[in-house]
This record gives sequence, C-alpha cells and structure tokens, in this order.
Amino acid sequence: MPQLLFSAAHKSSGKTTITLGICAALARDGVAVQPFKKGPDYIDPMWLGRASGRPCYNLDFNTMTHEEIRLFFSRRSRGSDMALIEGNMGLFDSLDVEGRQSNAELAKLLHAPVVLILDVKGATRSIVPVIQGFQQFDPALNLAGVILNKVAGARHERRLREAIGHYCDLPVLGAIHRDERLIIDERHLGLIPSNEAAEVDAKLDEISRLVAAQVDLEALQALALAAPGVDSPVAPTPPPPTETVRIAIARDAAFGFYYPDDLESLQQAGAELVPFDATADHALPQGVDGLFIGGGFPESRMAELEANQQLREHIRQAIEAGLPTYAECGGLMYLSRSLRWGERKAQMVGIVPGDCVMHARPVGRGYARIVETGQNPWPGSSAGSRYRVHEFHYSSLENLPNGLQYAYKLERGHGITDGQDGFIYKNLLANYVHLRDVNGNHWTQRFVAFVRSCRTHDAPCAAPDHAGNTPFLPPFM
Repeated sequence: MPQLLFSAAHKSSGKTTITLGICAALARDGVAVQPFKKGPDYIDPMWLGRASGRPCYNLDFNTMTHEEIRLFFSRRSRGSDMALIEGNMGLFDSLDVEGRQSNAELAKLLHAPVVLILDVKGATRSIVPVIQGFQQFDPALNLAGVILNKVAGARHERRLREAIGHYCDLPVLGAIHRDERLIIDERHLGLIPSNEAAEVDAKLDEISRLVAAQVDLEALQALALAAPGVDSPVAPTPPPPTETVRIAIARDAAFGFYYPDDLESLQQAGAELVPFDATADHALPQGVDGLFIGGGFPESRMAELEANQQLREHIRQAIEAGLPTYAECGGLMYLSRSLRWGERKAQMVGIVPGDCVMHARPVGRGYARIVETGQNPWPGSSAGSRYRVHEFHYSSLENLPNGLQYAYKLERGHGITDGQDGFIYKNLLANYVHLRDVNGNHWTQRFVAFVRSCRTHDAPCAAPDHAGNTPFLPPFM
C-alpha cells in the first residue's frame, strides 16, 4: 500500500492544515486517499474524513497492540490508492523516554516514509542542524523529505532551499508561504462537517488550492509508491447477528465525537444506528431499543439544547422507563441537570444528579486507566477488569449526592468524582472517559448485547436504582 506519515518537529507547526490540504488536493485529483490519525483525537479525523471523502481511522499505541495496529491499518487501507497518516505532537515525542509510542515508532512499525513539516519562521541556514538532528537521531527511520511552512516570501524560500540543498541529502517537497487563509481558527475546529458542510467544504477547498500550488504532489505520490508498506492477513468478517436492535445516536452540531470503527463495530454486532439531532428533533426516533450520545461541544450549543425542551423531557422519561443508554463526556454533560459556561447557564436533561460547569483549563486530559467495579449492568462486567481509555474535558460535575453507583475506578485520570467514573442509573451508563472498541475492550458488543437482552423481556431490564431496588418498568415506545 502506498503510504506516507506526516509529522513535525513540534506542535503548532501547521501539520494538520498541510495534511488536510494535501489530502483534499489528492482526492480532488481522483486519488482514493485513506486517512489515518495517530492518537485518540476526534476533531482532526473529522476534517481528514471530510477532506478525503472516506472515514478517518485512529491508530493508538495506548489502546492497540503493535500487531493490532498493523492488521487494522492493512484492513482499513484496502480499496484505496494510498494511505496518509497524520501524526500527533512532534516526530519523536512520546509518553516514555524511549519513544515507544512516538510517531517515529508508528512509521517504523508500518514501514511508512516520513514527511517532516518544519516551521521555518525567522530561520534560514539554522534550519539545517535541525534537519540533520532529525536525520541522525534515529537512522532506522525513513525520513523521506521536508515541507517548509510559514515561509516569509520568495527570497526566504530561495535561501532555505539553497541551505538545505547544500548541507542535507533530503528533498524539499514544498514551501508554504505565510497566509491567513490557511488558519483554521477555533470556530472552524468546532464545526461538525455533517451539520455545516458548506462552510467546512469551502474552507477545505481554499486550503487545498493553496497547498497544492506550493507542494509537489507528484513527488509525494512517488515517495508513497516506493514505500515497502505492510501487508497482514485479514480474517473474514463474520456476518452480523440476524436479530438487530435499533439504537438512536445523536449526530449533530453538539455531538459528533465517534470513532468510525466503533460505529462499524456496533453495526457488526447487530445494531441499526438511527441518527437524531438533539438541537432540532423534538423526540427520539420511534421504535428504538437503545440510545447512544457521544462526546462533542454541548457548551457551544447550550441555548439550542435548552430550547429543545420536548426532546430533553422525552430522553429523561425514556431513561427513567429503562431505555438502555450509553453517554460519553459531552453526552454525560447533556444528561446532567444544568450546564454553566461563564455567565451563561442552561437547563439540560436532568437525569444525572449534578450540575455541569465549564472551566478555563482542562479538568481531565490525556490517557487514563479504568478498573471495573462490577456494578456495570452490561454483560461481561467483571470486577477488577482493566481498560486503557482517554479523557479530555474542560467541565466538571458539581453538587453530586453521595451514594451514587459507578462502573469504574480510575487508576489514572480524573473521571467524574473522587477517582470514579461511569455513573449508573437504571439502564444508563454515563462517563467522562472515552472507550475505544479494540481487542482488549469490545465495549460495542457488550452494549449491543445489553440492549438486545433488555428488548427480549416484556419490559426493559433495569439495574438497581439508588435504593437498591429493581422496579418493573413499562416498555419504551
């Protein structure tokens, strides 16, 4: 498989914008580009998926084994002309001093040539030792070329090319001049492609035109074709269960943080995913057996979410009636009593007995480790089971009562409160941490099995309430 990994010397080098531009430009020229993103990020993959017209998948050392990454990459790359991987942080950055989770290690694992994106603002000849240092630090790495970013003008570009050509045996594949049109601000980062597609596509078109005019796309394709690549046997996909369940899923401007492969795994487990818009629809889709509300930006749409009182009440009644529900981060915030951001406050669903407050700095950020308490109502729950997950939230829950049930204790991370996460109420599981369906944690199968087991009874099954009682509940309509 022709492939390239785009990385940088450090964060904020323009890596994401340039990768997006290349991806969109190639796709516009008819190249079937399969994008990947290193790490657990949601936002960059949404943009890369929009730019390529194909789902962008995450490759993450924290939750996946090396062999799992190889198999996953090989399987998801099939049917494309080339695979593009966007790294995270700097090329050699890692949680450990040995760099075992770095972009460089991922590139070596997948035999992917690396294109290094360099911020050259204020530098000319001094960029040479930077490049030489990256070349010499890990000789086993295939550093195939550089793209210069934030070039001041034609004279600056000429001096950079002359210096690199004289001292470095490495091709300059592009030189991107400083241009405000290449900036993706926070407003754009908050866009949900499916909801505001016209604005996103216009921005991507502008970026792709600017990048394509300053990057040698043919040279990039040639480097990708020369890659040895990785090929692993792909096991046949088992047929989905004949008994499907219908799961409503929030897909809108407030909620959009879903891993494409998790959604595929839910479907493979027998779920029909029925989308709804929490900002506009006044009721959940009819005839659903379960509910899934993922992460997103509920704080940016708090007025619309509050105004949609009919849906909030419908969801509250449905969960009270035993509808199997799973919520992550933004979904947890939405299910709380209220959401406050600065001077603004809005009423939310009210099923989680706490008030959500936004803060200026992250409350929970990065990789986390959870341990099952044994209280999780999903099948397969076993006290002591450990999972690698991640969290990234600026909010916290306040005014929570004592005596609540939680599915997880955190060995690392913040969670909801006091090192606990996974609030349980009847058939609801809501947590700040994000799960990923991987070999070590097939949560999608467990959730679908739970939804199916509830539907096979005359009434939805219910986990014990806060008093320890398991009430008889009428069927959800």
